Amino acid sequence: MSSEAWSHGYVQVYTGEGKGKTTAALGLALRAAGAGLKVYFTQFCKGRDSSEHTALQRLSDLITWSHSGCSSFIVDQPTPDDIAQAEKNLSALREALVSGDYRVVIADEFNVAIDLGLISVDQALELIEARPENVELVLTGRNAPPEIVIRADLVTEMLAVKHPYHEGVKARRGIEY
Repeated sequence: MSSEAWSHGYVQVYTGEGKGKTTAALGLALRAAGAGLKVYFTQFCKGRDSSEHTALQRLSDLITWSHSGCSSFIVDQPTPDDIAQAEKNLSALREALVSGDYRVVIADEFNVAIDLGLISVDQALELIEARPENVELVLTGRNAPPEIVIRADLVTEMLAVKHPYHEGVKARRGIEY
């Protein structure tokens, strides 16, 4: 399949309380890379290393990736460092989106960054409006704002039905991170 197989990209949102938003985005990145499409994949609010980073490094000829955030979760108000990292990541994301270098641009935990006040809804809508017509833009994370859901072309809500976490099972390397 050639990278010219389609010329119009869409805005996708993966949201909801269930597991699988990042996994779905990574699957899309893998599929796009397999089709020879250049992918930009960035994560917000995920400062600690994760197994997907190792896999993404192995595909660095087709997938450019980065991440921002502290090594721990934001529990209260974001720190000035959290805000600065998100702003830097948003700037790099915007640059990658409009560069013409990528056909698929993925912003993982983007909706969480909005929910935490690291990114404003207006900044998010400006990013969507800046998207070139031939670029697929994917925004993941729980609590997608209604303004983003309305603007998106495809929205998938992951539903939490059952998860070992609720039975006290900690996150497992290679499965949850």
